[in-house]
Amino acid sequence: GVGVDKSLCEHFAYTRQELYSMVRVEGIETFDELLTRHGKGAHGCDICKPAVGSILASCWNRPITEPSLVPLQDTNDTFMANMQKNGTYSVVPRIPGGEITPDGLIAIGAVAKKYDLYTKITGGQRIDLFGAQLHELPDIWSELIEAGFETGHAYGKSTRTVKSCVGSTWCRYGVQDSVAMALRIEDRYKGLRSPHKLKFAVSGCTRECAEAQSKDVGVIATENGWNLYLCGNGGMRPRHAELFATDLDDETLIRYIDRFLMLYIRTADKLQRTSVWRESLEGGLDYLKAVIIDDSLGLAAELESQMQLVVDRYECEWANALKDPEKLKRFRTFVNDGRGDPDVHFVKERAQRRPAKPEELALIPLFKEVV
Repeated sequence: GVGVDKSLCEHFAYTRQELYSMVRVEGIETFDELLTRHGKGAHGCDICKPAVGSILASCWNRPITEPSLVPLQDTNDTFMANMQKNGTYSVVPRIPGGEITPDGLIAIGAVAKKYDLYTKITGGQRIDLFGAQLHELPDIWSELIEAGFETGHAYGKSTRTVKSCVGSTWCRYGVQDSVAMALRIEDRYKGLRSPHKLKFAVSGCTRECAEAQSKDVGVIATENGWNLYLCGNGGMRPRHAELFATDLDDETLIRYIDRFLMLYIRTADKLQRTSVWRESLEGGLDYLKAVIIDDSLGLAAELESQMQLVVDRYECEWANALKDPEKLKRFRTFVNDGRGDPDVHFVKERAQRRPAKPEELALIPLFKEVV
């Protein structure tokens, strides 16, 4: 037969799963150490650097702004913002469970107005601010953090959002406090790096207003506790999440999610969503239940301990960067000039600015007239 090379890249003759095990077992915390021990070449490449950077973050949760980790990140992670089609960036503060105070809304509005950012409510119950230039990001985040916000990690392969309905607090159909559970879940797993993005949702009853059955981790309230659904997603190839366990109390629910997420992080391929990982899992859902619920491999305590380390080391990456002038030096469009890019142009539409289309650029003066 034909041999199949499963090497991550030319620098590592191992799969992502094998590299994860090496990092975890040997306590490796830098790319250079991993390359020296188990790789070849001197620098790595655009394939292995982000993959190893993700593994290191999943294992040890050190700030990606550290000098040894920055070179491993792609553009979005490097600048902790999503680059848009015109070279500007979006800013997404975390809004846990979609719950926000009037003061929080006013603070976001004030920042958006000050920096003339396009604002949009996202499908994950957050507010996305578009159109920030690179040099503006530290100032924008300084004001957002002062107002009590944290990074939403919209730029990373990590926990994104925990969507929720209002649950039993307000809704006459709600049977559990879905907002409180969503807040607990998001607070625990925020900043968790994984092979691909992670989306969660919590619904307060079977009417499913939070659409939990389309998420990587979905939680639906019952009269007796919580039903847990796993490995769903939307996107180009939607997959319905599968019912994994029923009528769980709060603590058991969190333990099962801990185990599930760390098992996924340990065994998935690079850039593999939970849905695709689940479909490739030998033994299917029954195997997953045996490992997570019955602890058939004796890994439960280890997986929970690994998750707790990640939780305990959490730090807002933007708050970390703002404390260090050296880390802020890369937030410049030009090395020798603190100004923005003069070739970025916007036009007004529906009372907000958006990137100018190519045919609209001819209508924009190239130079301002000096009087």
